[in-house]
Amino acid sequence: MNKNENVIDQLYSALQKVDHEGMIRCYHPEATFKDPVFDLGSKKEIAGMWTMLCKRAKEFEFHFDQVWADEESGKARLKAKYLFSQTNRMVHNNINARFKFKDGFIIEHVDSFDFWRWSRQALGLPGLLLGWSSFLQKKVQRQAYKNMEAFIGRG
Repeated sequence: MNKNENVIDQLYSALQKVDHEGMIRCYHPEATFKDPVFDLGSKKEIAGMWTMLCKRAKEFEFHFDQVWADEESGKARLKAKYLFSQTNRMVHNNINARFKFKDGFIIEHVDSFDFWRWSRQALGLPGLLLGWSSFLQKKVQRQAYKNMEAFIGRG
C-alpha cells in the first residue's frame, strides 16, 4: 500500500469507527469536498460536515474496497447503510470516491452517487416523485448546509 492509499485507508477506517477527528486529520488545510448534497470549499466546512454526520450517525454500517492511488490521485468504492435522521428511513448508498493529494493529504475529495436512488430511500414518496429534479436536489443541499452551519455554531 502506497502513502496515498494509506491516507484513503485511514480516512475510511476512521469513518467505520465514526471517528470524525481521525477523518479530519486526512485532509489538507486547503481541501475541498463535493458530492450530490455538499459542495464544501474549506477544511473547516469539511470538518463540520464529518463531525455532524458522525455525531448524528444511527444504525450506521460502512464498508470500503477497491482502494487505489498514485502520487496525484486515488479512488475507492464505498457502501454506507444508515438511518436518515430527518425521516427515520434506512438508506443503502453506493458511492464512488475520487481524490487528489497534496503533501500527503487529501486536497480534493469528490463522491458520486445516484441522488434519485438516495432520495427515494431517504425521503420516500417525495424522493420517488421529485428525486430526478434539480429542484429537490437544491432543496436538500440548502437544508444540509443549513444543518451543518447550525451544528458548527453549537460546537
